[in-house]
Amino acid sequence: MVGSDENHPGVFSDSNIQGGFNPGNGKFTAGMGHNRRALSTINRNIVGVGAPPHCAVNKRSNLSGENALPNKIPQVPAHRPVTRKFAAQMASQQQNQTFPEKPDQSIPVRAEPEDDCTIIDVDEYKTASDFSVPMFVQHTEAMLEEIDRMEVEMEEATEEPIMDIDSRDKQNPLAVVDYIDDLYAYYKKMENSSCVSLNYMGQQFDINERMRAILIDWLIEVHYKFELMDETLYLTVNLIDRFLAVQPVVRKKLQLVGVTAMLLACKYEEVSVPVVEDLILISDKAYKRKEVLEMEKLMVNTLQFNLSVPTPYVFMRRFLKAAQSDKRLELLSFYIIELSLIEYEMVKFPPSLLAAAAVFTAQCALSGFKEWSKTCVKHANYSEDQLLECSRLMVAFHEKAGSGKLTGAYRKYSTCKYGYAARTEPALFLL
Repeated sequence: MVGSDENHPGVFSDSNIQGGFNPGNGKFTAGMGHNRRALSTINRNIVGVGAPPHCAVNKRSNLSGENALPNKIPQVPAHRPVTRKFAAQMASQQQNQTFPEKPDQSIPVRAEPEDDCTIIDVDEYKTASDFSVPMFVQHTEAMLEEIDRMEVEMEEATEEPIMDIDSRDKQNPLAVVDYIDDLYAYYKKMENSSCVSLNYMGQQFDINERMRAILIDWLIEVHYKFELMDETLYLTVNLIDRFLAVQPVVRKKLQLVGVTAMLLACKYEEVSVPVVEDLILISDKAYKRKEVLEMEKLMVNTLQFNLSVPTPYVFMRRFLKAAQSDKRLELLSFYIIELSLIEYEMVKFPPSLLAAAAVFTAQCALSGFKEWSKTCVKHANYSEDQLLECSRLMVAFHEKAGSGKLTGAYRKYSTCKYGYAARTEPALFLL
């Protein structure tokens, strides 16, 4: 620091300093005397010193973030006096780097005698909230709002439509497009008449659900060897369950019940019906022709000749059409539902739910994710959540197929005729 001299009355000296340092707030406080020296007088004292002030103290220490001054302030060249005009220019340059707009007031600069520091008083600075929002920020916010609005409009525009699956069949009289919705509404209403109770096996004293599974697995093979229509298999299983639900049967007559049920289904569905002798031969001549005919009479009387019931097959055809299926999806869906026919615990589900769950499970297995369109929801009347319980059971059956003793459906769908559908990986992610 330059010493006191008679020729330099403006030089700092102990007698000139009226104020002192206030440790409470970290600021220099002025006394009653003339403690603020004119900048021109100070400049005359420091000209020729050859070193600029080495620090700058920010008096507003609580400023942070966008409102804070930068840590580095441009240093004053030694050859240039710190005039009020030059100090204002320095403050203006620093302000343009920190704030989006130039404040109206210049930065007052106060020189204090401690540590040769230039202390910048920012008490008169405006805070960030005092400035208006910059124009580019307003433009950015408007652009973001416009983008959000466009995204909402695009989502609404790309919402999945419900397709008219019967539009191509309007010229086909066999498709009965004018009545198809009424027909399936009637099927859905009448399907409860074809359902049986889950605990019906409890009233059977000599057979159990394991024997039922063995019988149906064998009938799937018989159906395949006789090259019967798909509808025949589903009606055969339905007749067996409905008969066993009301009629006690001994285990040695259980295979006879199965053969007779297939004979009745063939008479109802097939154009060319297998003769009784063929069915006796396929059952290793365990029964005679008379026994088959007597069991046939007992079954139709027990069921009150009510053979025209909706089975999962009629719903499968409609739901596959709604899913816009190809041959691969069709074969896999039928494979999954035939695996379900063997399992006794699946009798609790109505035929329409079994069909919808089979199509949904097959779609998930082929695509690798959950897939159930709004068109399928409309025609099946089942949401994805309503199908999950049944679908998870089907995935479990699909996973263990071919590993146990009941492999009739697995071997059937492992052939070229059925597209090797049994080799498709199950939709394990549904579990």
